[in-house]
Amino acid sequence: MEEGLGAPAAEYVHIGRRNNSLSRSGRRLALCCLVGASVVIALAFAAVTGAWPMLPFAGLEGIALYLAFRYLDRHAGDYERVSIRGDRVNVEIVDGQAVRRFELNRCWARVICDPAGVRVALRSHGKELEIGRHLCTEQRVRLAGRLKRELRSIA
Repeated sequence: MEEGLGAPAAEYVHIGRRNNSLSRSGRRLALCCLVGASVVIALAFAAVTGAWPMLPFAGLEGIALYLAFRYLDRHAGDYERVSIRGDRVNVEIVDGQAVRRFELNRCWARVICDPAGVRVALRSHGKELEIGRHLCTEQRVRLAGRLKRELRSIA
């Protein structure tokens, strides 16, 4: 969706990304510390009390943590981009390896926002496309208001 040479720039672009508080190396370090602490505690407890059957559970805990951190790594780059150019509204949603692109007519597109701001969607021709899933409620409400203004204004 990048503009090519001579292509007009978008009038409005909103990019919503996940809030990744740790970098990839930070997540790996946190995983190693958590799994290491779990194994050390399980070994110490097993040595002191003789409860050796708890070691496999520490291993299962390590596997579960690894899978959770792997999921986080896989989805760290997820984003949603809504761009308005001329009479077109383009939406690009990246979720893991899947990339979905949608194009709506600006004149027919409507913003749907529930009163609490829990859900924001673009509606056109009877179909809805939910957006703003990486945003908090307050940010979704602001996005809905801004999109409504942008859709009303004609280039």
